[in-house]
Amino acid sequence: MPVKPSLVGMTRQELRDSLAALDIPARELRMRVGQLWHWIYLRGARDFDVMTTIGKGLRARLAEAYTLARPEVITEQVSRDGTRKWLMRMPSTSPFDKGAEIECVYIPEVDRGTLCVSSQVGCTLNCSFCHTGTQKLVRNLTSAEIVAQVMVARDRLGDWPDENPPEGAFVPSDGGRFVTNIVLMGMGEPLYNFDHVKAAMDVVCDNEGLGIGRRRITLSTSGVVPMIARAGEEIGCMLAISLHAVRDDLRDVLVPLNKKYPIATLLEACRTYPGVSNAKRITFEYVMLKGVNDSEADARALVRLLKGIPAKINLIPFNPWPGSQYECSDWETIERFSQIVFDAGYASPVRTPRGRDILAACGQLKSETEKLRARARLMLESGIGAEGMFSAAE
Repeated sequence: MPVKPSLVGMTRQELRDSLAALDIPARELRMRVGQLWHWIYLRGARDFDVMTTIGKGLRARLAEAYTLARPEVITEQVSRDGTRKWLMRMPSTSPFDKGAEIECVYIPEVDRGTLCVSSQVGCTLNCSFCHTGTQKLVRNLTSAEIVAQVMVARDRLGDWPDENPPEGAFVPSDGGRFVTNIVLMGMGEPLYNFDHVKAAMDVVCDNEGLGIGRRRITLSTSGVVPMIARAGEEIGCMLAISLHAVRDDLRDVLVPLNKKYPIATLLEACRTYPGVSNAKRITFEYVMLKGVNDSEADARALVRLLKGIPAKINLIPFNPWPGSQYECSDWETIERFSQIVFDAGYASPVRTPRGRDILAACGQLKSETEKLRARARLMLESGIGAEGMFSAAE
């Protein structure tokens, strides 16, 4: 029996198409989409029966054809510092897909709550310092699957009207929403899944629903240069660059994408990023690796590289993971590096490691579940047998 699709995560057009499939009259579609949007994205409805502004008959028809299901939460881990990490399983997309698993992290502070969402299952970039990079790419997430991570977080945190957070949870205490900011810094490279990321952020930013402003969304890229301008023009969010080195020979190792888009090319794209200004600075992320990229000469070279770019430099103490070849720089080294950057006129905060004890910190996300390789799964779906699979892999 086919699994009923969920309306959760759908764009306005997708909701319209879903209603049209139920033969809702064309003259009613806009109103009905607005009603569903309100109940799903503003109220967080989990059951059609609570949608009291929609007639019982239509509610019954909706329940027959669709659900309001979210991804399944396999595990929830809570760090000593209040950070929460969820391992989620997405609905199966085919008989050969048991359901993609991704990780999503909530990082609370007194005045904000940041949700780190994933855009792909696995990653293709193989950055040598990143745990996520050791997991092969399985597939892109759909826009609905990206939005659904926000929905799950709000469910688990009680971040809907008339709901409360779990007892003892660390959430913002300023009277606002618990999820206030989104960072596209989870599993995957967002700019390799551009169309779905764009559609998802349009849903997240809609003021009649989830209502998270574009200035509160940061997209982090390892440097997919051809897509950077499009991100500024079409998504309009804040930009973060995973830089991590000041020389091409070293960045080629740390971020292999650099071989295709070297530092000079990447920085030129940053200088021309739509809307970049002192009010909309680009964040450059720089992981501090002991004896690798943390010298005073590296700090001075970083300052020279970024001259003329409205920038903030985010220094990230390396978060160790099992089998990693790097160590975190000594604290004194990080402080000297930060001071050189600060004295040159750049904000250079050192990111406080959060969630290290549950492998939820920057670069540590990785699903533990083994998946069929993307190529093998696609071949199975296409009816190609094992012999074809092995020959294609050679």
